[in-house]
Amino acid sequence: MALTKVEMFTDGACSGNPGPGGWGTILRCNGTEKEMSGGESNTTNNRMELLAVINGLSALNRRCEVKIYTDSQYVVNGITKGWAESWKKNGWRKKDKKPALNADLWDMLLTLLAEHEYSFIWLKGHDGHPENERCDAMAVAESKKFSGN
Repeated sequence: MALTKVEMFTDGACSGNPGPGGWGTILRCNGTEKEMSGGESNTTNNRMELLAVINGLSALNRRCEVKIYTDSQYVVNGITKGWAESWKKNGWRKKDKKPALNADLWDMLLTLLAEHEYSFIWLKGHDGHPENERCDAMAVAESKKFSGN
């Protein structure tokens, strides 16, 4: 049976790093879109980028073929270059023996990705890509809920 094809667009934002942050995700399947967003009061941009993908994958209720569009080289490289798998295999330590940052989220992401067929497509941020701009706007709006702006 063919897998359901899903497009996922994600972005994270942080006002200060660390500081108040937000994430935005758009899921598209068979012409239907679902927007999701959230945030935290004290976080980092990289955590928000990871949470955007994690929350999008968590919303899928069956195995899918997912194309994940993100402007985060941190997320793309962490998966496609095998960094996260290596960190996990080495007890969440990098080659220099220092702890890998965001191990909790990388572990969640690896677990979720194992349930799907997936590919990552890197987008240049703030370059006019409509879905990336929408995700950025959602992420910034979420971060502002915590910053009082």
